[in-house]
Amino acid sequence: MSGRVQGVGFRAACRSEALRHGVAGYAYNAADGSVEAAFEGTPEAVRAMLTWCAHGPPGAEVRAVEATEEVAVGVSGFRIG
Repeated sequence: MSGRVQGVGFRAACRSEALRHGVAGYAYNAADGSVEAAFEGTPEAVRAMLTWCAHGPPGAEVRAVEATEEVAVGVSGFRIG
């Protein structure tokens, strides 16, 4: 996600949203000011996360969400870094 996504609680809110939807994965701040995230879960839950990422938490100003589908690797839990 790019835009104003660092310093607004994006990763913590993303983790809460992921846990609410039963999604595993991670979210971390990238050096370029964006947030990178990976989600594993049911197709519906992952779509819900992508929809949420398009606006993020209050204070975020998401400019773009780029998504790539990859093979699930079987992660558990949701990490932020």
